[in-house]
Amino acid sequence: MSDSFTAGTTIVCTVTSEPKNKAATDTIARLMRRDPTVMKRLRRAQRLRRKRMHSYIRGGKEWFAREKAARVVRVKTGEHWSMPFTHDIGPDLASVRAYLECKAEA
Repeated sequence: MSDSFTAGTTIVCTVTSEPKNKAATDTIARLMRRDPTVMKRLRRAQRLRRKRMHSYIRGGKEWFAREKAARVVRVKTGEHWSMPFTHDIGPDLASVRAYLECKAEA
């Protein structure tokens, strides 16, 4: 699957079936976070977390109570995203080939 793409090509991936194991689910979620619109939402969420960070002094030191990171992507059947192809994600795409359908964006 990844052999047919060249570096810099925008590819569209669709989840055809949900994986049963956690490793494959995490790999697909990591690939989904490479979508430019998702990356923008993650940057905004990080900026807002830094702005809302609660600090307090305990024992003469400043401590921070941090919020949990946003869960922006969900691995569900039918979800699709686009991302630029780079050769470093080739092995990841190959490992979850059974759950994804990827094609070059027209």
